[in-house]
Amino acid sequence: MAEVSRRVILAGAMAAPALVGSLRARAETHESAAERRLHEDWAYLGRYAEDNARLIAEGKPVSIVFMGDSITEGWRDKRPGFFTPGRVGRGIGGQTTPQMLVRMMPDVVALKPRAVHIMAGTNDIAGNTGPMTEEMTRNNIRAMTAVAKQHGIRVILASIPPAASFPWRPGLETVAPIRALNRWIKAFAEESGSLWLDYHPVLSDGQGGMRPGLAYDGVHPTEAGYDAMGAALAPVLSQLNV
Repeated sequence: MAEVSRRVILAGAMAAPALVGSLRARAETHESAAERRLHEDWAYLGRYAEDNARLIAEGKPVSIVFMGDSITEGWRDKRPGFFTPGRVGRGIGGQTTPQMLVRMMPDVVALKPRAVHIMAGTNDIAGNTGPMTEEMTRNNIRAMTAVAKQHGIRVILASIPPAASFPWRPGLETVAPIRALNRWIKAFAEESGSLWLDYHPVLSDGQGGMRPGLAYDGVHPTEAGYDAMGAALAPVLSQLNV
């Protein structure tokens, strides 16, 4: 028995470096792919290129496109049934408003939707693509709205969802910047003739964070979180007939 135990321990000790090496190789491969994309496709235009081409070739009408970051991307993943024919998700995890602005033409305008739902700003505050001022975010939202309106697309400007903190940016103040940007987005929606949609009444705990059970990590909604968002959005979609 002692000999068997020694063999098991020895085998484990020999396998451990291989496992660590494998995990490290996977991480490095992921990092190298992400690094390469930053240089070759910064806005990640390739993410939906094939699906865009398919939709255009099919010629089926697109009623609304959801432009955003991981919160928008997760909506389609967690609640695919919400995306009935004509509703198209174009969220990409980690993206900031400058990246979304670059994607507006191929991922939204080219699909000729009747409306676009823009929810952006979380990763600007986090500084995912570098430090950004509030005015930089404002300008990108102004530009995305202008692009949509120039092509006859109705615009829904959604609030940045509540978040007491960002797990990937520990120590960063989030509540005040989110509130400040949302005040501006609401005012700009009225100024630009866009529709304003505030998700805070159904998501917020009243202190700037997410209600328990509505987000996995305080930022990304659970299925219940998306259900709450869908209920808040339903009257707007009905108004636009999308």
